Formats: sequence, C-alpha cells, structure tokens
Amino acid sequence: MPDSLAMTRHFALRVAVVLIMAAITGLAGQPAPAFAAQPGPVERCRVSDNRLAELSGLAADGENWYAVPDGGKQLQVTVLRKDCSVLRLITVAIDPFDVEDLARGRDGRLWLADIGDNARNRRTITLYVLPPQGRPAQYRLTYPDGPHDAEALVLDRQDRPYVITKEILGGSGVYRPAAGLSGAGLTQLERVATLRVPPSATPGGPVGIFGTTLVTGAATSADGGVLAVRTYTDAYLYPVPGDDLVAALAAKPVRVPLPGEPQGEAIAFEPDGTLLSASERAGTGPQPIRAVPGAAGLVANAAPQPSGEPAVSATPAADNVATPAAERPEEGGRSLPAWQVMLLAIVAAAAVTVVISRLSRRG
Repeated sequence: MPDSLAMTRHFALRVAVVLIMAAITGLAGQPAPAFAAQPGPVERCRVSDNRLAELSGLAADGENWYAVPDGGKQLQVTVLRKDCSVLRLITVAIDPFDVEDLARGRDGRLWLADIGDNARNRRTITLYVLPPQGRPAQYRLTYPDGPHDAEALVLDRQDRPYVITKEILGGSGVYRPAAGLSGAGLTQLERVATLRVPPSATPGGPVGIFGTTLVTGAATSADGGVLAVRTYTDAYLYPVPGDDLVAALAAKPVRVPLPGEPQGEAIAFEPDGTLLSASERAGTGPQPIRAVPGAAGLVANAAPQPSGEPAVSATPAADNVATPAAERPEEGGRSLPAWQVMLLAIVAAAAVTVVISRLSRRG
C-alpha cells in the first residue's frame, strides 16, 4: 500500500486540528449518546490465510463469502467457505493502486473498489467489475472536488455504485456517477450527500475515539432495503425508501456496536439479513468473521423518530447534507465536566504519536 512519513504527518496534523475543533465547538461537552440494546456479534470462524491479513472488503451470496485485502499487486478475490477455509481464488493480472472494498451485484458480478488514497493525491479512482464468466470491466472515475481517501463502496438496487469517503473533518462525502459508467474514458462523479457519524464509546480500532467516526465500509441487504455503513467500531443501519440511498442516509440509523476489532473495515449482509463484519489482523493474529443474526430486521423494529423533532431531508443535490440524527441521550443525560473534557483532550493529543507510527503501516 502506498505510504510515506509525509502522509502520516499529514494525517497526524488533521487529527490535531480535530482536537482544536473539538475544544472550540464543545464536541466533548455534548450529552452522552445512548442507543437501544442490540445483539452483539458472534464469532463464526477465524481467517488464518495470510493473503487476507489485511482483509478490507467482504460480500456474501448465501453459500460462500468473498473477501479482498487492501493493496496488493494483482486483483484477487478469495472465496471462503463458511468455516473460513479457502475454497478458491479469483485473480486478474491487473496491478491496482489500493483496493479497499468489495460489493456483489444483483447479477452476481463482483465490484472491486480501488479507491484508497491515503496521501490524497490520486487524479482518478477505479472500479473493477468481475463477471462470473468473461473479461472484467474497468471504470475510471474522478471526483468533482479533488482527491479523497475512501474505503466504502455500496451498490443500490440498480447496481449503481456509491463511494463514501473517509474524512476526519467536515463529514464523509457520498458520491455516485453523474451519468452512466464509461469504460472508454473518465466517469465524472457527483457529490450527492455528506454523512456525519457521531462518536461512540465502542472500543476498538487503531486510532481511538477518532476511529468511531471514520467510514471504513458499506453494504446493502440482499433485497436492497437496508443500508449498512460501518466505522472501525460500529455499524449504522438505515432503511432504504424505494431505491433512494441518499434519502436513507437522512434517517436516524440503528447503531450496532462491533467492539474489539483492531482495524474493522469489512462488512456484508447474508441473504437472510445477517450482518457480517471482519477486521484486518493488525499484527494480532487470525481475526474472526463475526455475525449479527437478524440485523436487517433491527431497522424495521427501530423506534420511530420522536415527534416534534425535525427530520433531516435529503435530495439528490451536489451540496446536499444528509446527516444522521445524533443518538438521543438517555433521560437525565448530561455533559461531561470540564476536567474530563480537558483530560480527554490530553489523552487524545498523546495518541497522535501513536497514530503516526500505526498509520505508517496501515491503510
């Protein structure tokens, strides 16, 4: 994976800016978030194959799982049995830049998202589409507002791709092709929404509390009715009205904690609505593929938004902001005392040095 000291210093600077912004805006002083109790993930099996040490994308078809690592010198999809053993490999002699996610289309094609850009200097990103038979298709895309790092690709019911960027400041951008995909030239993306994920107290991830807001993967359920967006620590599930993913992101999501993953980036739905998640090893040994059975049904069972609270609207506009409502505090919730806010800032500032060393080895 492309990496440099300058890149990590840049990232560390952005983290420091977040600390300053948190102090200015009083982010740490907001009421503590609460969420309804959800079933925790259960381990299905552990991935020990070294080719998936940096497992970044996951898909499922009911019989097998499909997994991709980030980076790499060729396009490679590992087909896994449900005991995490390798069934076969799908390889294509193309050297990508930084594959970060995987999606499976309604027609069975596999979409590999070569969208990683830690240094934020790529002029284009690429989607590779592998059919069950025949030659793969390649689509080069460009953002309308300059380079972005991204790790999340999701398809709607029409197999139209959406890329969600990984941002520390300003919210993650949600982009889709402005017109049809072109295999002959560049496809222009349009920004259709901005997604802001609130911080959570779920443990895990390589960068502490900052990792709870960074988007690292996305998926839709087999029927397209539920959209999942994940961070290093949590999954957020949105009901999809019709075929409108932008409108889905304007709703209040159901948060499903995925604690304890050292670098959780992969997420997928089984056809029965089970949510799957997985992590890179990050030097911690074989990592599990975990499942939350019936996760798609949690959206249907979610409590409606309280009356009198304004809903966030979303329309397909370039400057649209689709911000999930922050999780509401429990009755009697309160802000953190000033000394706790200061302590949090000090601890987070000390973590910047850890960020530099860790992110110099990871995507």
